[in-house]
Amino acid sequence: MDTIQSILYGFTVALTLKNLAFAFIGVLLGTLVGVLPGIGPAAAISLLLPSTFHADPVSSMIMLCGLYYGTAYGGSTTSILVNIPGEAASIVTCFDGYQMARQGRAGPALGIAAFGSFIAGTIAVIGLMFLAPTLASFALKFGSPEYFSLMVMSITLVAYLSQRSVLKGMMMAALGLILSVVGLDPFTAKLRFTYNILVLRDGLGIVPVVMGLFGVSEVLLNVGTILNREVFRTRIKGLFPTRRDWTDSMMPITRGSLLGFFLGIVPGLGTIIPTFLSYGLEKRLSKHPEKFGTGTIEGVAAPESCNNAAATGNFVSMFSLGIPANAIMAILLGALTIYGLRPGPLLIKERPDLFWGVVASMYVGNAMLLVLNLPLIPMWVQILKVPYAILYPLILLFTLIGSYSLNNNVGDVIIMCVFGVVGFLMNKFQFEPAPLVLALVLGPMLEDNLRRSLLISGGSFTPFFTRPIAAAFLIVSLAILISPLLKLEKLRSLGVFRGS
Repeated sequence: MDTIQSILYGFTVALTLKNLAFAFIGVLLGTLVGVLPGIGPAAAISLLLPSTFHADPVSSMIMLCGLYYGTAYGGSTTSILVNIPGEAASIVTCFDGYQMARQGRAGPALGIAAFGSFIAGTIAVIGLMFLAPTLASFALKFGSPEYFSLMVMSITLVAYLSQRSVLKGMMMAALGLILSVVGLDPFTAKLRFTYNILVLRDGLGIVPVVMGLFGVSEVLLNVGTILNREVFRTRIKGLFPTRRDWTDSMMPITRGSLLGFFLGIVPGLGTIIPTFLSYGLEKRLSKHPEKFGTGTIEGVAAPESCNNAAATGNFVSMFSLGIPANAIMAILLGALTIYGLRPGPLLIKERPDLFWGVVASMYVGNAMLLVLNLPLIPMWVQILKVPYAILYPLILLFTLIGSYSLNNNVGDVIIMCVFGVVGFLMNKFQFEPAPLVLALVLGPMLEDNLRRSLLISGGSFTPFFTRPIAAAFLIVSLAILISPLLKLEKLRSLGVFRGS
């Protein structure tokens, strides 16, 4: 009964005129970001973040969260009509969505993507509503050793699940931890790694860093890239799927929603891996697997549902444990600290208006997205034709204004530009920014819990190994670190490496 009362309270927060407006802006911008290839949700949130600092934290989080799960809707439009994913998690939708468009079934493909996303979002929000407070209640029993061990496991897991090299992921996580200690020592108030540079005394701000890594670097990466954005010329009609389409899609939507939500909770998986797994699962379960890739509606319904459910599932660990599941959640976690809030299990208890207001806004936001997406598809098609020569200078202008407006400090602009170049080089040399951002956000909390644990124990590391939960997290972290070495040793024993 408490949960029902809490969600009703959340609706009283979310349904105010102000918060409805913020939710609308968030989901509209999210859809736009999803439609435009080359601009991901991380870049969009980092660009929008400075504009929220003078607004109410609840309204700001409603808008930023709406932008994030809104991209999951918009990405399907370009995947189906242009065969270019608007955002990375919509890659799988290209396989069958574009083929459906070529067969004159762009309408049903877009329709089932929108309805599937709405159903998945609703299922995932219900899961978030019940699971996050339960996890938060459990996490209240955690002490400093448990929190330190949990953060170590999260950073290790994100680095291990990097889409490229595990070693490079670990290197980026280590770099993020090093960067997180720049500034004042929280225990001794001594300066660390500032080199007499005034702007570094408060540490490296998360906003200029992520604006550089995601916003500026995306522009630099795409400046020399020519994308073929020729929209498949077909009359989009029949947006409402037929009864046969619904019969074929209902189980894939249900399976995709559940798979996406539970995989979205796991730190490091994000939304890309679950969508591929969902597509593979449906192909394996199908009576006609040979039809996948030729324009079958199940190949659109399952990954699109999984994508949206995973995006909502990412919020579970952030709200309940204060542990971000991916780089985007790390940015939102950084936003909470900037707003003066304390992320973690006490957040739900201390700020029920924020947690339940955001959860209720997700119901509202999903309904808005369903209403927005179908009628506005012709408009999104026209926006796809905006030349990048106009788009990218505007993005750079917004990043410069946003980074300067933080503290009216040119130093923040310089930090953003430096990390823009760093992000560009990282992408060129196949390094992922996600482990770096996660470690940068969690670094201060990790250090704080480590030093507090050592102070309480008189400098002894035994609490990390004698307390069962802390020890379990560290054992998992160690297993993750050792597993690539074991795999390498197995390959050697099989004679894969002839020189060994």
